[in-house]
Amino acid sequence: MAILNLPDSILQSLSSVLTQLQQVLPAPKQPTDFSAIAFRWENQQLVAVQQPKKMYLEDLKGIERQKDKIIQNTLQFLNGFPANDILLTGSRGTGKSSIVRALLTEYSAQGLRLIEIERDDLSDLPKIQKLIEHRPEKFIVYCDDLAFNAEDENYRSLKSVLDGSLQSGSSNFIIYATSNRRHLLPEFMHENTPVRKVDVPQYTELHPQEAIEEKISLSDRFGMWLSFYPMDQQLYLEIVEHYITKAGLEYNHTVRGESLKWCQARGQRSGRAAYQFSKHWIGSQNLEKLSNKTNQ
Repeated sequence: MAILNLPDSILQSLSSVLTQLQQVLPAPKQPTDFSAIAFRWENQQLVAVQQPKKMYLEDLKGIERQKDKIIQNTLQFLNGFPANDILLTGSRGTGKSSIVRALLTEYSAQGLRLIEIERDDLSDLPKIQKLIEHRPEKFIVYCDDLAFNAEDENYRSLKSVLDGSLQSGSSNFIIYATSNRRHLLPEFMHENTPVRKVDVPQYTELHPQEAIEEKISLSDRFGMWLSFYPMDQQLYLEIVEHYITKAGLEYNHTVRGESLKWCQARGQRSGRAAYQFSKHWIGSQNLEKLSNKTNQ
C-alpha cells in the first residue's frame, strides 16, 4: 500500500530501473521441449529447434566410405551397442556437417536427436548429460568447426570429457565434432624439428616433442576419425546434376557451364558450392517460369 503513495517521478524511475534489469538479466529457464528432434545449448539450457534444416544422405555424393562408417557407428549407438565419438576433419564444404544433419533426418523416427553446442560451451557437457540421462532418446551432441588456438586451455576440458568418464554409464549420449584441423590445434614448423635445447631463453619450450604429444592427445580421444577431401571437377558436376534433375529440371551444357563459372567465382569446388549453385539455378528457373506465366 505504501508503494501506491509514492510520487509519480519515483514510480517512473523504479519502472525504468526494472525495465533495464529485465534487459540485462537472463530470461527465466523454460522446461525443455523434448517433442523436438533438434536442440541448441544456449544460456545453460536446451533450446528446441522446431524445424531443423533437412539434409538427406542420398544427396551427399563422393563420400560413400565416410557415410558407411558413420551410419554403422550411429546404428550401433541407436541399438544400444558400443559406439565411438567421431571427429570429422578435412576441407571446407566437403560434407562434414551435412552428413551429421542428414543422420538426424534419416533416423529421428528411430529416436535419434541432435544437440548443437558451441566450442566455448563444451565445459557444460556434464550439465547436458544430467538433463538427458533419463530420456529414452539417443542424443548426438554435435560441435561444428571445432578448433583451438595455441593459448586456448578449453581443449583440456573437452579432453577430460572424452577420456571416458562422461560416457561410462551413459548409453544415450555421443559426441560428433567437425574440424578443418585433424589435431584441432595449430602445428608449427619448429614443432616438427626433433631437437631438444637446454640453453634457451626463459619462455622457450624445452622439449617441443612433449608439446606435440599434448596436442595430438586431444584428437586421439575420439574413437573414430573420418577424413574428407577436396573434390575434382567431375564429382562437382555430378552433384550439380543430381540436384538439378531431382528438382525436375534439365541438366544440359548451359547448366554445366554456369555451374563451372559459379565455382570459379567462389574459389572452391565443393559439395557446398554445388548445392548453392543448384539452389540459385533452380530458383531462377522457377522464377522465370512464374514471370512468363504472369505475362501471358
